[in-house]
Amino acid sequence: MPGHRTKGFCASAAALALCAVLAGCGGSGDTAAGGKVVLRYTWWGNPDRAARTEQAVALFEKQHPGVRVQTSFSGYDAYKQKLAIQATGGDAPDVMQLDYRQIDQYASGDVLLDLGKVKSSLRTSEIDAGLLATGRVDGTLYAVPQGRGTETLVYDVATWKASGVPLPKQGWTWSEWADAMRALAKKTGKPGATDPGQSEDAFEVWLRGQGKSLYTKDGSLGFTASDLTRWWTFADRLRREGTVSRAEQTTQLDGTVENTPLGRGTASSDFNWDAPASGYLAIVKGGVALAPMPSGTDGTPGQYYKPSMFLGVAADTSHPKESAELVDFLLNDHRAAKILGATRGIPVNETIREQTASQLKDFDKTVADYQASLEGTLKDPPQAPPSGDNALQTTFARDYDQVSYERMSPREAAENYITEAKAELRS
Repeated sequence: MPGHRTKGFCASAAALALCAVLAGCGGSGDTAAGGKVVLRYTWWGNPDRAARTEQAVALFEKQHPGVRVQTSFSGYDAYKQKLAIQATGGDAPDVMQLDYRQIDQYASGDVLLDLGKVKSSLRTSEIDAGLLATGRVDGTLYAVPQGRGTETLVYDVATWKASGVPLPKQGWTWSEWADAMRALAKKTGKPGATDPGQSEDAFEVWLRGQGKSLYTKDGSLGFTASDLTRWWTFADRLRREGTVSRAEQTTQLDGTVENTPLGRGTASSDFNWDAPASGYLAIVKGGVALAPMPSGTDGTPGQYYKPSMFLGVAADTSHPKESAELVDFLLNDHRAAKILGATRGIPVNETIREQTASQLKDFDKTVADYQASLEGTLKDPPQAPPSGDNALQTTFARDYDQVSYERMSPREAAENYITEAKAELRS
């Protein structure tokens, strides 16, 4: 699952040229000296996720002595930029971690392998059918969900408790959240939260709480300029009050927890996804806890369970069987599951989820308990967004920057966004 900002999928001649220079635009997959198959596997995440992934990969290599896995990871923004360059140049890694918003785009762009071609090497029978369907495009399975996650308010426990402000509660509204942030800012002398105005993810939760959605079933916008104006007016007012982070702090967001105001110690909370919130443990001295996202004024929840991320295989990999075996191992091996814990969300394999539930500890247990507290209260997830949304997340943040730097009014920025969004979705 993403952080705060994403970059669009580059499809220009310039991107192709850059890829040719950087990567030679060769096909994915290779064979090492000694006859070993070499797979490239890439993902985004924090150091905790990386350490556990490396352990799991080492176990895979031990079980598959004829395969060597080259791994790489980075923060979310850098990862998406690099993967876009690789994908446009035909040099996608053999196995890649994908966001919900990339599936349609990468599948329709012939970047991803039809996993039906490797079904003998990749078991999906123990994954909920509805969850598995989120990796399908036009009936074809191109990616498999690796975990289940949901959004959360991550907060500095020590700071919040010391302030005397009542702790977050389930079912609180956006108005109650704003009042709590005001009280925190007054007590602590620093913003209560990262400015949510720049986050399309936070906007979606707010919008769903109003009974609306980001997109309609046919892939058109599900909201109006007036809706977006209300959201940006709400966020802008909080920023002007000093209740949420200043513009210069918000524009430093790059998808890593380290560069959030909470991570830098200049705010007391942040909207993020539950599993990646583990990255705050090493940098927030007061410890962190997870709270539900605010609801609509009538209590309608806006957050939902979604695939935290997916695994896909490059369409042009030289080693489809071995790539599928690596995906299968990461999803279905109980020893791998024990190592990975909840770093990518709660496991999607139902048997493994039941087996590992009692074994979870520390922040993995925090994530599992948080999700369990929401069972039965959330509405169904939306369908995967149209491919244009990947670029529109960047547009969304960029247009809100114009508001936060007071170069545009919320209404002007909203109308500008709607115009660009409609054009993007038509292209």
